[in-house]
Amino acid sequence: MEGITEAVNNLNITDSFNKKNRIQVSNTKKPLFFYVNLAKRYMQQHNDVELSALGMAIATVVTIAEILKNNGLAVEKKIMTSTVDMREDAGGRPIQKAKIEILLGKSEKFDELMAAAQEEAALEYEEQN
Repeated sequence: MEGITEAVNNLNITDSFNKKNRIQVSNTKKPLFFYVNLAKRYMQQHNDVELSALGMAIATVVTIAEILKNNGLAVEKKIMTSTVDMREDAGGRPIQKAKIEILLGKSEKFDELMAAAQEEAALEYEEQN
């Protein structure tokens, strides 16, 4: 038992599981702009963000990346595609699913655009109250 505990304590978790700037996108759980706003927050904190998705959620990830790029907030650093084996049921056959990972970095104007958006939101708030 002691050997198992020691092995678990010495286990190195791969980079892909402990990235603090990774967003795993689902196309069923949250609305699109939840992920857009979350990606903005991650870029403020970490200077870049990695968007990741499987299967049908790939279109959602691409849309999020394009919104951020078209608004001048992000630049594309890297795009990686692969397939992963998944099991739908405990005893079922493995199914291959497409996977995409898009690494976005802050654009040169990111901080300026975010500050302008914050000012605009503050003015709207004052006008309403």
